[in-house]
Amino acid sequence: MEKLKKRWNVTSNWQVFVILLVFSITGYTSLVIAKPILNFIGLGQATTNPWIYRPLRILLIFPFYQILIVCNGWLFGQFTFFWNFEKKMLRRLGFKRFLKSIE
Repeated sequence: MEKLKKRWNVTSNWQVFVILLVFSITGYTSLVIAKPILNFIGLGQATTNPWIYRPLRILLIFPFYQILIVCNGWLFGQFTFFWNFEKKMLRRLGFKRFLKSIE
């Protein structure tokens, strides 16, 4: 627990718990949201080749996860942590030039 507190620059075990809770809720929620959207556009799991369906679902999950992580972080009172986490992740993915105006 101390390793996570030091790495994430938080002071209490409660904050670590809330952060882990937000990560888990966001991951599950993004998975749940992606399936009906693919079904809505006519790409159901039963009717679409798995080699097409799974990569499309992963590509759809990614943007939902990015939005939900910040929203859930705000709902749980950890907006600053997750906003900084999000900016760091997007920089690593090559969106650095887009984030200069946000800082």
